[in-house]
Amino acid sequence: MDLLIGTSGYSYKDWVGPVYPEGCRQTEYFDHYRKIFTFTELNFSYYAFPSAKTLAALQEKAGDEFRFALKAHRSMTHEESDDIPGLCARFVEALSPFREAGSLASVLLQFPYSFHYTRENRLRLDRLCTGFESVPLHVEFRNTDWSSEQVSEGLRTRGVGLVASDYPDLKGLPGFAAAQTSPIAYARFHGRNRTNWWKGTNVSRYDYRYTTEELIEQVPILKEMGEKAQVLLVAFNNHYKGQAVDNALELKGLLEE
Repeated sequence: MDLLIGTSGYSYKDWVGPVYPEGCRQTEYFDHYRKIFTFTELNFSYYAFPSAKTLAALQEKAGDEFRFALKAHRSMTHEESDDIPGLCARFVEALSPFREAGSLASVLLQFPYSFHYTRENRLRLDRLCTGFESVPLHVEFRNTDWSSEQVSEGLRTRGVGLVASDYPDLKGLPGFAAAQTSPIAYARFHGRNRTNWWKGTNVSRYDYRYTTEELIEQVPILKEMGEKAQVLLVAFNNHYKGQAVDNALELKGLLEE
């Protein structure tokens, strides 16, 4: 099992000081990040469709050992669209530099809490799985509607991975549990900021530092996932002030003991 651990994004101005050296320019962030980790999730692809040109430039910087997961564009997971096949085809086409280099770890379908288990949403998910069938694909559900063996089996038959996500202990949010529906296991840590989860911003919601004890609790689950997989992806999304970097490095050490 290959362990790939990193953070959800790396282009944060508030990492200058805690993670990146003082005076570091945004164009230099990735150069410093790849000295720490060999894996990251790309967030920008959620807000703007990636282009092959942009990803080719990033691949050239990354080198042979680095791996990327990309969030699918919001038009596929958060907005209404009548052309899911076309959106998927456009996204997959842009991935060509990563696919050719062997650096694509996965495409991530990150659904909102409001994405409930309805017939319409099940059909949407099916179209997305079909549209991305040529690349590694993972799904993250942010409510308990989808927490069933039936859903897991449906993903398993399609070779689509189910993300194990750590959230605050709040009603309606899934608990962290071993998920194994594809050869690539995937875990994401969002922090446990109960106060800001529902009413916070994209910064304050993820303002949380895991304690060593909290990380140790998850090690057996992650090792169970890793034993059944070829690759284990782990991403920390508690990015405020670089807390994700500290937690990712600490967990990496715990998993390698």
